[in-house]
Parts: sequence; C-alpha cells; structure tokens
Amino acid sequence: MSITVDNIDGAHGGNSPFTISLGERFDFAEVENFRKCYESLINVDGKILVIDFAKTRYIDSSALGMLINAKRYFDSREVSIRLVKTNEQVRKIFAISRFETKFEIS
Repeated sequence: MSITVDNIDGAHGGNSPFTISLGERFDFAEVENFRKCYESLINVDGKILVIDFAKTRYIDSSALGMLINAKRYFDSREVSIRLVKTNEQVRKIFAISRFETKFEIS
C-alpha cells in the first residue's frame, strides 16, 4: 500500500496533526485504501488532518471525489483538512476543481 498514516490514534498528543501520506499515484486503485486510512483515525475530532502530496505525481477524478468524501466525513467532527506539499501539476488540478474553496492547500 502506498498510502501511510502517522499519529493514527492521536498518541503524539497536543496539537500534532494526523498525517496521511500519499504515494506517486492517487487514483481509482488507491481510493479504497485512502478511505480505510482516514476512517481508521482515532481521537481526531477538532484536530488537523494533513494529507501529504510530496510523492504524488498523478491524481484522477476518483481521487478528487475521495477528498470531497473525506471532507464530508470530517465536517461534523470539526476536523481541518490541509492538502500539503502539492506540486504544480496537482495544484493546477485543484485550481480547476476549485478546491481552494474547500481545503487549505500548500
């Protein structure tokens, strides 16, 4: 699995964000793994979830849909989702999809 999770149970304490790091491709083949990862997070209410795109070179529309699903999943739990370390190509896709209105992107 090319998706990893850090701080899954909030054990780092305090304000340490929960982090999901994606692999080189975030596409239809990975969306189920992604869903399992974010649904496995414990004690995330009111915290920050960082989705790390440092290794990601390709995303497709199913991945965009899964990011929206994750946002909906966490909205009622007051979780702030940040999409970080995005490359230029990924940022362009987010811009076209107007993701800057839904997520904090860097």
